[in-house]
Amino acid sequence: MRKMASKKKLGLIVNPIAGMGGRVGLKGTDGQDILEKAIRLGAVPISPRKAVEALSRISSIKGSIELFTHPHEMGEEEARECTFDPNVVGSVPKAHTTPTDTKNAAKEMLRLPVDLLLFAGGDGTARDICEAVGEKLTVLGIPAGAKMHSGVFAINPERAGDLAARYLQERVTSTREAEVMDVDEQAFREDRVQARLYGYLRIPNDEDYVQASKASSPPEDKYVAEAIASDFIENIQPDCAYIFGPGTTTRAIVEKMGLRKTLLGVDVVYNGRLLASDVNEKQLLELAKDRKTKIVVTVIGQQGFIFGRGSQQISPDIIKKVGKENIVVVATPNKLTSLRGKPLLVDTDDRGVDAMMTGYLQVITGYRTRAAYRVRSS
Repeated sequence: MRKMASKKKLGLIVNPIAGMGGRVGLKGTDGQDILEKAIRLGAVPISPRKAVEALSRISSIKGSIELFTHPHEMGEEEARECTFDPNVVGSVPKAHTTPTDTKNAAKEMLRLPVDLLLFAGGDGTARDICEAVGEKLTVLGIPAGAKMHSGVFAINPERAGDLAARYLQERVTSTREAEVMDVDEQAFREDRVQARLYGYLRIPNDEDYVQASKASSPPEDKYVAEAIASDFIENIQPDCAYIFGPGTTTRAIVEKMGLRKTLLGVDVVYNGRLLASDVNEKQLLELAKDRKTKIVVTVIGQQGFIFGRGSQQISPDIIKKVGKENIVVVATPNKLTSLRGKPLLVDTDDRGVDAMMTGYLQVITGYRTRAAYRVRSS
């Protein structure tokens, strides 16, 4: 008589406040005061919905797995929405979670132990889980934060669910170490990048599903960025508002105009003057309402994202209003080379906008130099 295979154990942790600071321009939600400010500015939870998007891709194999999660919005509610009957472990007050709750939940998953720990959050959540379990569990991040420099996240929630299912079905069997990176949010809000390596987590090894760690620009890119700026300024249009996303390449363009660009924020230039600095989604929608508008973004080195990482202020509603034809991508050849032939990526939190952005975009790579590059949504 053949022995029945035991069910695989899937752990789920949701940080319900992750990413709430993105669209309102706060670059994160570390700290109760920042969370309260985000709520006052109209921020709404996005992490629970992204967890549901990932779980919906796993629901077809729910009969062959056991799902373990934390109470309420830390996973239980999302699991039940996807028709799972979860095993709820630990305790946490409803509607009031802290990093300690995330760490305690991760320790519960280690105690079981689960075969895979799926978590929804950003770099701060990855730090908490790394501190709690280190490399003792295989984990995978559902991207839901305002900043995601770490290499532990899937490209988008759907891919997180797909890879989790593949791993639990043993269609992916190997794992690898991935960096857990985070930045000081207060320094980040002051336009200073103070990134630090906090450790490593072990993730399923399938690079088609997982984003790379964010790479810094090499020093020589500064001169290429100036050439890109010269090209861009030659072709600038009058009576057109230019929304500049974060990054050193976009900053080079604005500074060559004689204006100050926030390195990590979103700024708007109109007819040679700085119309608004470090704006949020609501402000952008108002500024673009009655003006011809273009969006200027750069590529995140090694990751390839042009939308969906660190620039959530440029929301799907803004992208739809501006239109694909009015999106300008600038990137140094080094950044494109770092992608190793992979396409540019978008994860805007709107499937229709992601689909609109697929295809090819022209990328300004130097003075009077262009490259056609493929864009993929997932």
